Amino acid sequence: MSATLGTRTELLEELVARYPQIPPEAVLKEDLLRTGMAFDESALTDNLDGGVKPKSYFIFSFDQKPLTELGAAATQRPPEEIALTGGPWALRRTIVSVRVNPDSPYRVARVEDGLRLSLDGRELAEVSLPPMPEYYRHALANGKTVMETAPTIEWGYLIYLTVLRLCQYFGAKEECGFCDINHNWRQHKRAGRPYTGVKPIEDVLEALALIDRYDEGTSHAYTLTGGSVTSTVEGLTEADFYGRYAQAIEERFPGRWIGKVVAQALPKADAQRFKDYGISIYHPNYEVWDKRLFSLISPGKQRYVGREEWHRRILDAADVFGPSNVIPNFVAGVELARPFGFATIDEAIASTTEGLDYFMSHGVAPRFTTWCPEPTTPLGRDNPDGAPLEYHVRLLEAYRDALHRHGLAPPPGYGEAGVGNAVFSVSSFMDVL
Repeated sequence: MSATLGTRTELLEELVARYPQIPPEAVLKEDLLRTGMAFDESALTDNLDGGVKPKSYFIFSFDQKPLTELGAAATQRPPEEIALTGGPWALRRTIVSVRVNPDSPYRVARVEDGLRLSLDGRELAEVSLPPMPEYYRHALANGKTVMETAPTIEWGYLIYLTVLRLCQYFGAKEECGFCDINHNWRQHKRAGRPYTGVKPIEDVLEALALIDRYDEGTSHAYTLTGGSVTSTVEGLTEADFYGRYAQAIEERFPGRWIGKVVAQALPKADAQRFKDYGISIYHPNYEVWDKRLFSLISPGKQRYVGREEWHRRILDAADVFGPSNVIPNFVAGVELARPFGFATIDEAIASTTEGLDYFMSHGVAPRFTTWCPEPTTPLGRDNPDGAPLEYHVRLLEAYRDALHRHGLAPPPGYGEAGVGNAVFSVSSFMDVL
């Protein structure tokens, strides 16, 4: 790995200079995603009057401290995302998911003419916050909120329907080592926040009707997701449990949104059921490529399905949906996580590139999420700093090169690609395409 430079500013500037083919917007965004950001209390004041779209905790915590240690950000919710512009690099508009870390060297604070992001005391960018959408101001008939039932992310592009808040991969021998979905459920319930375990279909449809009525065409896709189902939920297996939501949505709002589902890599017949229910894009996430690391980091997936079978099912699903509409995610950075991960950035990039070439040679273009080391997970606890920033910068280059090598377009369902245009907020892969 590269030597650690004296300050975070020096590290950032060194990598921007060393990798000029990667926009500075993406380098900064990756560092914010892996490190988190702190908010001065003054930067949260607009959240009290309902002027800012608050963080919904739509599936994971994506915070680097537990809710009880977030200070003002626990009671005055931070924004869902921020948009960065200007600063010393004249940044083009860059949308970044908010991952709160009170100890981060990055701080958002209020100055005389607005909000600024600073690093090591130096201003880096102007900060804009997402306005409270009109549909968040309306409650369902039973009093539930749209934000809890059908939150939107990616600056309003994507409706995120976590219809099952818990994962049936449970405990140390089954849970993925980077995932805090089950803990996130527990912490919100302990805090007395509304956090529905299984969302009734009628609630989802009512929330979507409010979004459809008030969003003025901002939302373009929905994702159905939640924990993995190893037995049944409400008497239904995974394909039918998630698929019934798609069926109801498509019957009520035919063609209004691109329908996506994040689920396990299921047998081909189940993938076909998803398609028949109305799903257009399937995300059977494989998390990490390396065979040894897959079994150690995702022991439940290894036990119930197995790595090779998981990969076979991804390719089988390409026959059902078409290769470009099968988009498995991996968690960028866990390849380097102690105690199991690779010793060097070179090894990690080589391994992940091997996986990209494998899938892309079949027309399937994976995507990735930048790993947030959440402290209640085993990997987050042992690796509070996550993966080195250099790894994330080099991965962006490797990913872009792999797409070009295989003649593939950016994955569909993520909005516009390109720096200044991308809205995908938990990774910079769309910013650099």
